[in-house]
Amino acid sequence: MSAAAFPSRPDRVVDGPTPKHAQLREILRHAVERELPPGSPIPSERELAERYQVSRLTVRSAIGKLVEEGLLSRVRGKGTFTASRRMELQLYLMSFTDDMRRRGLEPTTEVLGTTTEVPPAATANALGLAEGATALRLKRLRRADGIPLAVERGWYHPVKVAGLFELDLTRSLYAQLAEQDIRLDHAWQTVWAESADKETARLLGIRTGSPLLVFRRVSSMAGAPVEDMTSWYRGDHYQVTMQLDRSSPDSGNPAKHGGTR
Repeated sequence: MSAAAFPSRPDRVVDGPTPKHAQLREILRHAVERELPPGSPIPSERELAERYQVSRLTVRSAIGKLVEEGLLSRVRGKGTFTASRRMELQLYLMSFTDDMRRRGLEPTTEVLGTTTEVPPAATANALGLAEGATALRLKRLRRADGIPLAVERGWYHPVKVAGLFELDLTRSLYAQLAEQDIRLDHAWQTVWAESADKETARLLGIRTGSPLLVFRRVSSMAGAPVEDMTSWYRGDHYQVTMQLDRSSPDSGNPAKHGGTR
């Protein structure tokens, strides 16, 4: 895409109290939020530098901030593009596979590892395991239409889902467990923000330190805990919306069920 074709307001970057990179960032933000559809390429650093008569370092700083905010995304070897609109993360029990198919996307799963080991104390407590008891650990990378969206690192009760590793772990676990009459019907979920560490960033194809939404969910069947799953979702692809009212909070204790960390 040429600089001449790039839509923007007639703003110029000028000398003044506001740093030039901040001025350029707002010009680009306006174009991204109001004029360009998702997935649109933006001009190269060189083109933007020439168009607004600033240094490439200034352009790089402006673009970098918008990438951090999730408005732009860099694709190695191809350039910088306006980011796709964020998807709503669902706050009810639904498998990743079913959720992506509901959105019209094709889900795929890569198994990163399976082990049997002693879990951290918080997980042992959440799953109701005795001190020193082992649990089943599963790590997976989840993609939609080929784009890596989430890294899952989960622990499972060694008795209630003893045959976990015999399942097709590239498919929906919830669906396969349901076929064995193991239907997760309740969960406590905690959400927080986190910066991507080196390993998670590599798996998701993002920069170390990029924003992530992290969900820890302890799921149970008929009151018995089965799964303690933590999922790291790309912050540039997801958002969470909640409906609030003035009713009294439930008297249940999430900590009792391992829902806090």
